[in-house]
Amino acid sequence: MGAHDIDIAVEDERWTGAVPDLESLVIRAVEAGLAIAPARPDGPVEVSVLLADDGTVQDLNRTWRGKDKPTNVLSFPAAPQPRHAEAATPLGDVVLAYETMVRESAEQRKPLQNHLAHLLVHGTLHLVGQDHELGEAEAEAMEALEVAALATLGIPDPYAD
Repeated sequence: MGAHDIDIAVEDERWTGAVPDLESLVIRAVEAGLAIAPARPDGPVEVSVLLADDGTVQDLNRTWRGKDKPTNVLSFPAAPQPRHAEAATPLGDVVLAYETMVRESAEQRKPLQNHLAHLLVHGTLHLVGQDHELGEAEAEAMEALEVAALATLGIPDPYAD
C-alpha cells in the first residue's frame, strides 16, 4: 500500500464476489483521486471506505443530508486537524451502496469495477474539498479531475457517450 492509510470495511459481502481484486481496486482508485487532487494535506493521509448496502446508505443519507433515499456514494470529510509528523492526517469516510452501484453500472452499460473506481475517485475528491454542487464551473472542474484520475487506472471517461 502506498504512503496513505486506506481502511476498507466490507459490510455487504456481495461486494467481494462482484468485483475482482476488490481491495486492490479500492486502494488504487482512492490513491488516484488523491494524486490528482489540487489541494490535500501534505504527507500521508487516512481514508476510510465502507462498502455497504442501500439500506445503510439510505439511513446515512437521511440522517446527514435529509434525503430519505439511497444514493451511490456519500463522503464525510473529517474536521480539519493539526498535522502530526508521525501520523497520517484523517481525511474522512467514503460510503458506497451495493444495489445502487450494480443498478447504475447495468443501466450505463459499464463494468461494475469501472463504476466503483469512478465513484471512489469522486468521493475522495469530495474529501479534499471538491464540490460539484456549487455550480457548473465547479462541476466541470471536478469531472475533469475524475476523468484524469480514471485515465491513470486505464478506465475510460465515464462521461463520454
